[in-house]
Amino acid sequence: MATTSGRGRARHGEGGLLLCRVAGVPVLLSPSWWVGAAVVVLLYTPLVGRLLPGATSLTSGLVAAAFTVLLALSVLLHELGHCVVALRLGLPVRRVRLFLLGGITEISRTPPRPGQEGVVAVAGPAVSIALAGLTGVGWLALPPGGAVWLLVAQTCVANLAVGLFNLLPGLPLDGGRMLRALTWAVTGRRHAGTTAGVVGAGAVAVGLIVWALVGLLGNAEDQWLRLGVCVLLAWFVVAGAGSEHNAEQRRHWPDGLRLEELVRPVLQLPAESPVRDALVAAAGRGVVLVRADGLAVGLLDETAAERLAAHAPLEPAERASEPVGPDTILLAGEPPEAVLERVQSVLAWQFLVLDADGRPNGVLRREDLRSALHAHARRG
Repeated sequence: MATTSGRGRARHGEGGLLLCRVAGVPVLLSPSWWVGAAVVVLLYTPLVGRLLPGATSLTSGLVAAAFTVLLALSVLLHELGHCVVALRLGLPVRRVRLFLLGGITEISRTPPRPGQEGVVAVAGPAVSIALAGLTGVGWLALPPGGAVWLLVAQTCVANLAVGLFNLLPGLPLDGGRMLRALTWAVTGRRHAGTTAGVVGAGAVAVGLIVWALVGLLGNAEDQWLRLGVCVLLAWFVVAGAGSEHNAEQRRHWPDGLRLEELVRPVLQLPAESPVRDALVAAAGRGVVLVRADGLAVGLLDETAAERLAAHAPLEPAERASEPVGPDTILLAGEPPEAVLERVQSVLAWQFLVLDADGRPNGVLRREDLRSALHAHARRG
């Protein structure tokens, strides 16, 4: 696995500060991470003073800051566990982001099978628990009482907490994704798995707040640190579960809607055909423009073709085509939910549908799918 660090002036990219790239995937530090780091340093510094008698305020603050950085590195390795496994399974990863007390690995395409989602989900906690084991060995090997010993010990505890916390059965935590994968596998419906994960997220958030209140009522040594962390994590879980629910609603295929009914018949024409003739021949069908060597160069864009035909009707239709690429090709047997997700994530207005032998089978237009979804929503 190769890591390429950004050189020169620090750059702000999509969603935060670009730290590095891992296997081509950008790793970003969200602006909200600084807020979380400040909260951890503020709440952890007094605890360091109690755990290291005689430590000055400056020393306590430096130890707290160092622990915050180690916690961020631990979360980063946790997320890279997800990232590497996803890439190995052929799932494209858009980016990895660190924010507040957590992180997220943004996978561009939903895993098509529940087993893949489960494997990707379990990779992160596995990394965190492995890090807890390694730092635990250092904790036992070092003489107790010093700042280094405290940092190693707290990093061990933090990784163990991150690993176990992420196994809790609520979205967007890894345990919630594992619950979704299991429910999906049992019911055959990803939507049911998401619902189970959202319900689990509510239970996790309530549990966090209850644990923080127990610390306050019991005057625990870390009561204020616990309160701050629990409130932030509860917010993260609730907000993340809401996002997961909304995303699932957007990709949910309505019952009774058949994809075959939305796919227009397809016509193949030479790419050098006059644009005027191509428009006449289309007659509401999708048009694949093919060069003399048999290579498909694109789909006829009727709007662009009408503009071109208005002043240059004999120009080649290829000049009014929309390119055909991997993202704009659908397979006739793909699950409808996968088709919906592709259409929503790719900036194209039509998609070429291929049959099992790789031959053009039809064209799906974004406007046709949108109209059908709106019609079903109104009836529902």
